[in-house]
Amino acid sequence: MRDHKQQQQRALLDNIPDMAWLKDRESRYLAVNSAYLEIIGLDESVVVGKVPHDIWPAELADIYMQTDRAVIKSGRRRKYEESRSDPTGNVLWFETIKSPIRDDEGHIIGTVGISRDITERKAAADELIHSRAQLRELSSFLQSVREEERARISRELHDELGQTLTAMKIELIWLREHRESTDFIRGRVDRLVSIVDRSVTDLRRIAVNLRPMILDELGLVSAMKWLTQNSAELGGLDTSLSFDREDIRYDSEVSTAAFRIVQEALTNVMRHGAATRASVAARHENSELQIEIKDNGRGIDQNASQQNKLGLVGMRERAHVLGGSVEISPNPEGGTIVAVRLPLIDRDSPDKLVPPI
Repeated sequence: MRDHKQQQQRALLDNIPDMAWLKDRESRYLAVNSAYLEIIGLDESVVVGKVPHDIWPAELADIYMQTDRAVIKSGRRRKYEESRSDPTGNVLWFETIKSPIRDDEGHIIGTVGISRDITERKAAADELIHSRAQLRELSSFLQSVREEERARISRELHDELGQTLTAMKIELIWLREHRESTDFIRGRVDRLVSIVDRSVTDLRRIAVNLRPMILDELGLVSAMKWLTQNSAELGGLDTSLSFDREDIRYDSEVSTAAFRIVQEALTNVMRHGAATRASVAARHENSELQIEIKDNGRGIDQNASQQNKLGLVGMRERAHVLGGSVEISPNPEGGTIVAVRLPLIDRDSPDKLVPPI
C-alpha cells in the first residue's frame, strides 16, 4: 500500500517540469520527481527517507532545514531565491516555493516544495539593469556635451557676433551724423540702426536661452532669480522665489541640473498649465538641495503631448544621474507640485562637497 502511494506521489510530481518534492515534519524526503533527481545526480532510493544534510552541502542543507521549519511553524507558504553550482561549476539561480501539507484535521504533517531554474531570467534582468545603467551614463554624457556646446555657442554669439553688430551700429551712427549725409541717407541709416538694435536683442535672447552666462558667472541663486523674473516679464507668470540659504557654492552639475529642471517645470506651467501664479522654494536638508515648484494651474494633463512627456522624462533623468529624484503630483490647492531632490555630496570627488549645512 505504501509503495503504491509513493508511486502515485512520484507520478504526480513527475508531471511538474521543475524540481519538486515532498517532506515530512522532520524534513525527511518522502518523494522527489525526475527533475530533482536529474539535478542532484542521485537515484531515488538514495534520497527518499533522507534529510537535506544527507544530500546537500552543509551551507545549503542548513538553509533548507531552516526554511522547512519556518513553513511548519508559521503554516504559511515561503518563497525565496537561492544559488547553487552545477557539476561544472556554473552558478545557477532557483526560485523556491515551500508550502505546508495538512491532514484532514488541518494539522501540518509535512511540506511540499517546487524549485524553478531562473538562471536565464536572472541573467536577462541583470543585463537589463546593466543596459539601463549604460543608457543613463550615455544620457548623462549627452546632456553634459549638450550643455558644453550650448555654452560654447552662447559665448560665440555674445562675443563674436555681438561685437560685430555693435561695431556695425557704431559705424552706422557715425555715417548718420556725418556732415555730408543727406536726409535720405540719414533715414535709411536710422532704419538700419533699428534693425541692428533688434538683432542685438534677439541675439542676447538666443544666447541666454542656450546657456545663461549668469549661471556660470554668478551661480545658481542669481540664475534662478533671473529665470523667475523672466517668467514673470515674458511669460506673464507671477513667479516667486525663495532660498533658505544663499551662501552655498554648488557643483556645476548640480547647478545645471537644478536650473534646467526648474526651467522645464516653469516652461510646462506657462505652456500647458494655464496658471497665473507659481512659486519656487529651495531649501537645504540632509545634505540635499530640495526644490519645490508649485502652480495654481489646471494640474497634470494625462493626455499631454509626447514632447511634453519627454520633457518630464528629461527632468527625472537629470536628477537620477546625480542620485536624486523628481516627483510630480497634484497640488491640493489646484495645479501641480514638482518636488526635486538633488544630493550635494559627490562621493567620487570630495572637492565638490558643499560647506556643512
